[in-house]
Formats: sequence, C-alpha cells, structure tokens
Amino acid sequence: MTCTHRDQIHEVTPSAKGCEDCLRDGGTWIHLRLCLTCGHVGCCDNSPNKHATKHFHATGHPIIQSFEKGETWRWCYIDKELI
Repeated sequence: MTCTHRDQIHEVTPSAKGCEDCLRDGGTWIHLRLCLTCGHVGCCDNSPNKHATKHFHATGHPIIQSFEKGETWRWCYIDKELI
C-alpha cells in the first residue's frame, strides 16, 4: 500500500520540547511524536494519555514522525502504514 497523504507533510516547527499536552496538564510520556501537518508534539500510544493519536482524531492530521533522537520513521494513521 502506498500512503496517499504525503501532500499533507509540511516543514513544521515543533510546538514543544516534550508532549505539549502533558506539559500543560502535568502528565508524563514515554516517547514523542511530531505531527507533520502542524508541528504538534504529542506522546505515543504507550504513554498514559496517547496525545499524538488524540491529536489525529481531533484534527485529522494524518502523518506523524518519531520525535525521538536518532529515529526518522513516519506513520500514516489513515493508511495505517510506515512511510
């Protein structure tokens, strides 16, 4: 399968150095994800609050990239595939 949402990838500025929502609410995270549509930094699905996925459901922004040092993989929520 080939992701059909690559046109929604933009040059973005990360919204925070950690999970934006956890920092605001006093939560904790395990790994970070960067929304490639708007720059929102959210926590992964192994984190208690799963803010990256919640951001996708709230906005429809389809593609995230790992925001962990040394990782460059990307994931499309809609097509459910690594790109």
